[in-house]
Amino acid sequence: MQNSRISCVSDEGPISADGQLARVVATDAARALIADIKSDHGDILFHQSGGCCDGSSPMCYPKDDFLIGQTDVKLGEVEKAEVWISGPQFEVWKHTQLILDVVPGRGGMFSLDNGRERRFLARSRLFTPEELDALDSKE
Repeated sequence: MQNSRISCVSDEGPISADGQLARVVATDAARALIADIKSDHGDILFHQSGGCCDGSSPMCYPKDDFLIGQTDVKLGEVEKAEVWISGPQFEVWKHTQLILDVVPGRGGMFSLDNGRERRFLARSRLFTPEELDALDSKE
């Protein structure tokens, strides 16, 4: 299996499309799959639960079909799709940038990437102390 190239990486690390530091970014492959799914389903969102049934894959749902939990944390948006994470999972990952990527395979049973022979995968990188300070001052 060939690794996907993370195309949103600069020398300083992944940044968002508008050049600003973000808690979530996406590869070109993920952006392309998002566009495909949105053309079939309209507005979508992602939820990163770290759950049991489909592992820790980011799950993609129609925006109006998923109920956000009281402790869920919005990481940001990718291609106008909100990206959420469960509160307990955020506590574990708050020092990392989530990178939505795509690899060959089947998506989670209830995720909209299922059946497309490509699935979303969460990668991450550690924020530097300076980046964490900048994020904390924005939030």
